[in-house]
Amino acid sequence: MSKGKEPVFQMTKRDAIEPWKAWMIRLIAVALSLVVCAGVIIALTGLNPVEVYKGIFDGAVGTKRRAWMTIRDTLVLLCIAVGITPAFKMRFWNIGAEGQILIGGVTSAAMMIYLGNTLPPVILFPLMLAGSALAALVWAIIPAFFKAYWNTNETLFTLMMNYVAMQVVTFGIIFWENPKGSNSVGTINSATKGGWLPKLFGLEYGWNLVIVLALTIAMFVYLRYSKQGYEIAVVGESGNTARYAGINVKKVILRTMAISGAVCGIAGFIIVSGASHTISTSTAGGRGFTAIIVSWMSKFNTFAMILVSFFLVFMQKGAGQIASQFNLNENAADVITGIILFFILGCEFFIDYKVRIRSAKQAGSEE
Repeated sequence: MSKGKEPVFQMTKRDAIEPWKAWMIRLIAVALSLVVCAGVIIALTGLNPVEVYKGIFDGAVGTKRRAWMTIRDTLVLLCIAVGITPAFKMRFWNIGAEGQILIGGVTSAAMMIYLGNTLPPVILFPLMLAGSALAALVWAIIPAFFKAYWNTNETLFTLMMNYVAMQVVTFGIIFWENPKGSNSVGTINSATKGGWLPKLFGLEYGWNLVIVLALTIAMFVYLRYSKQGYEIAVVGESGNTARYAGINVKKVILRTMAISGAVCGIAGFIIVSGASHTISTSTAGGRGFTAIIVSWMSKFNTFAMILVSFFLVFMQKGAGQIASQFNLNENAADVITGIILFFILGCEFFIDYKVRIRSAKQAGSEE
C-alpha cells in the first residue's frame, strides 16, 4: 500500500561549504539578477540595458568627485553596520541605530557650535568623537537595561527611541536655527570650518577612512577572538545555555549594547563633522535600517561588510543617475536594485541548504 508520494525536491542543511563555492553561488546570483534586470528594463522602458548599466556605473564612480562621494557614503554605512553587528549577533534586535546616530550627531553639532571656534583641533576632535560615542552609548543602554531586567521587547523599544531622538534633534534646531525662520541649522561654522574633520594625506575624507577601517578591524578581532565576543555568540545561540555556562547574561546585554550604541554614535560624528557639517532629523537618512541588511548579508563578518556596503551605495548612486539621465522615475531605478538584492539574499538559501531532485524512478520505487 502506498504511503503517499514523497516530494520531488528534498532539502537538507549543509554542514559546511567551501568559501570559494559560496562566493561562486553569489556571483552566479548577481549574473542572473543582471539578466533578469535587463529583461525588466526592456519591458518597462524599452532602453538598452547595457546603456542603463553604464549609467549606473557613471553615476557611482564616473568622476573623481562621484567616486569620493560613493566612498564617503560607503564608510558611513559600513560604520553603522559594524556598530549594530554585536547586538544582532547576540540576537538583540537593535532597530534603534537611527536614533543612536542622531544622538551622536546632535552631540557633535553642539560641540561644533559652542566649542568649534575656541578649542584647538587636537582637543576638539577627540572630545567630539568621545562625546558622540558616550551620548549614543547612554541612549542604547536604556532599552538594554529594560531588556536585561524586565525582558521588554527590544524591537519596539529601540524603534520608539528613534522618534524620541528625532524630537531631541528638533529641539536643538530651535536654538541653533540659522538663518532665523529657516527651520534648519544650516552649515555649521561655514566660514571658519571649526569642527570640520580636516583632510588627511591630501584626502578629503581621509579621517573618515581611518576611523571606520580601524573600527572594522577592531570589531572583527573583538567578535572573533575575544572572550567577550565568545560570550556574545553563546548568548545569541541560547540565553539558558549561557547561564548554565556561568555567563552573566544581563552584563553581556548591557555591555554589548553599550558598544553597539557607541559605534553608531561615532557614525553620527563622522556624518556631522566629516561629511554634512550640519544636523537635521534626516541626518541618519534611513541608513540605520539599511545597515541591518548589510550586517545580515555579511553574516556578521565586518570585512565582508565592506563589499556589501559599497555595493548598496554604488547601486543607490547609480539609481539616481539613471533616473535623471534616462528621464526615469526613481522607483524604476529602485526596482533594479530590489531585483539584485532579491537574488543576492535568495542565493544564501542555496549556500545554507542542499537541494536534491529525486528522479521519477526513485519516487516510484518508494511508493
